[in-house]
Parts: sequence; structure tokens; C-alpha cells
Amino acid sequence: MGLFNFLTQEIAIDLGTANTLIIWNDKVVVDEPSIVAKDIQTGKVVAIGRKAQQMHGKTHKLIETVRPLKDGVIADFQSAEQMIKGMIKMINPGRTLFNPTLRMVICIPSGITEVEKRAVQDSAEHAGAKEVYLIHEPMAAAIGIGIDVEEPMGNMIIDIGGGTSEIAVIALGGIVCDKSIRIAGDDFTSDIEEYMRRQHNILVGERTAEQIKIEVGAALPELENPPADFAVRGRDLMTGIPKEIMVSYQEIAHALDKTISKIEEAILSALEMTPPELSADIYKTGIYLAGGGSMLRGLDKRISAKTKLPVHIAEDPLRAVARGTSIALKNIDKYPFLMGR
Repeated sequence: MGLFNFLTQEIAIDLGTANTLIIWNDKVVVDEPSIVAKDIQTGKVVAIGRKAQQMHGKTHKLIETVRPLKDGVIADFQSAEQMIKGMIKMINPGRTLFNPTLRMVICIPSGITEVEKRAVQDSAEHAGAKEVYLIHEPMAAAIGIGIDVEEPMGNMIIDIGGGTSEIAVIALGGIVCDKSIRIAGDDFTSDIEEYMRRQHNILVGERTAEQIKIEVGAALPELENPPADFAVRGRDLMTGIPKEIMVSYQEIAHALDKTISKIEEAILSALEMTPPELSADIYKTGIYLAGGGSMLRGLDKRISAKTKLPVHIAEDPLRAVARGTSIALKNIDKYPFLMGR
């Protein structure tokens, strides 16, 4: 195939609820929010990714913004297909002469059903892929972190994304036991919206809540390097007039407490299912955290206190899964756990 190599484009896609990343030629070429803006009358796509995100919550009645993925799986088939197509076009916008054959590796949550798996494959094929391979997110995260997944050694990976938290114990190139819960970054955001409404009588949108999470989000009420208080603007529910209040990280830690507890329960449940020999390995190696949710301040310390195990955050946790997917793409023949046709 050497001569026709340029006719085949190999891309790795981390299709996430919050963000979609595409890696091509070992480089992250697309890193955009998973959101599509559409014209309601014609059904035509107006914007994809960051441009659509800027419209989110600010549209008039002829434009709607859609997030095609919910809880890590495709909820709106048509929009997902249009989003994948649009993002693939972003890779090399200048090329119009011919379209290369696409070979894709896409990562999926470990708790996905056969029907949901099929939806991902069909969307990729409609977007122009000739070969589609699927890889489970915790496995991709482990490879991306730099763990040798083929070793007879147990490693526990927790990937906290936008829609799902994936907890898996990996050994010998396979997932030994896993727990996939549909509680993750999006739940943190909705907790913050709810807290602002209940506690401060102020209505904030999803984008503002996301901003609060990034600026002052915390898992513990006591931090060594606390962030400065953050100014939040929204609508006063009593008067209906826009207003501004200051929010501290302690308040947000309090708001997120219940949701983080559910993630901790799932981690303990996964540890209970782990075979004893692998438990011995995990005691030595500890727990690895990946995904955007793992960047929440103090989350590693909180999980470590709960499990009494060392917790390591991957470097660049947002891109760990995408990196692992890209490595798997280069070694398709080496990794038997890639699901494809």
C-alpha cells in the first residue's frame, strides 16, 4: 500500500460529550466543543464546535444549538454525523481535489450497549470512513498515560469526562472489571447552576456554570493554593434584573459534594470487584486519573483519602484519551482489543 498511502487518511477521534479531539499525523488537529448550531427551518448546519458554543444559550428562534452526545453516547444521530463530517473537514480545509479514504479509531465508553456502539460506527461510516475501529475509553486513557497495558500487572484507571466516569482495572491488554457511571463533568455544571439558583437566587446559564467550575471548582473545602473568588453575573430571580455576586471555591466544593460522593462510591465498588492478585498490584501502583473532570482542584487528594491509595493525575488529562487512541491507531495489528470490522 506504500504507493497509495497518501490516499488513506488515518485519524484518531476522541468523541466526547463535552469536547471532540481529532489526532492526525501525531498532532491534535481539532480540539472543539461537541456542539452543533442548526437553522431550524432548513435543518442546515450554521456552525460547529467553538463557533456553535459561542451561540449556545444566546440563539434566536430560528437557530438552535444541539449537543449530539449525551452521557458519552450519540443522542442525536443526524447532528452527530454532521458534526463528525464538519470536524474532519477542519483537518485540511484547502483540499478539494479528492477525498482520501478514511481509517478511524474512535473511543467509546466501556458501559456502552451494542445499539449505541452501532450508532457510533454508522455515524463514522456516513462521515466517509471505510474502516472503523472502536476502543474503550479507559483502555485508551491507560495507553495515553503511558502504561504498558499488555503487562500482567493490574492498573486502575478513572476517566472522568463530560458525560460519563469510567472506572476500569486493566491487565494483559484487557479490561478485567469496570464500572461506567453516567455522572461526570456535566453533573458538576448542573450542580453549580442549581446551587446558584437555590443559594443566591441568581439564574446562570450552562456556559457561566462551566466557567465557575473552571475558575473556582474544587472537591475539598480546604485547599493549599486556593483560587481567588470569582465574579458571577446572572439574572436575579427576585427582581429579574441582571446582577453580579462573588463566589468562593468553598461554596462550589459544598455544591459538588454529593456528586463527587457518587463517583467515590463507584470507585469503591470497582475495587470490591477486583480479583485479589490485581488488588495487590493496585496497592503498589495506585490509581490513575484522566479526563477533564480530574482537573477539579483537590479531587486526587479526596479520592486518595477515601481509598487510602496513591492517586496520580495524568499529564494533560484532557488529551490522555485522544493520545491513547492515536497510539492504538498506529498499532492496529498489535492490539487485539480494538473492535472493528
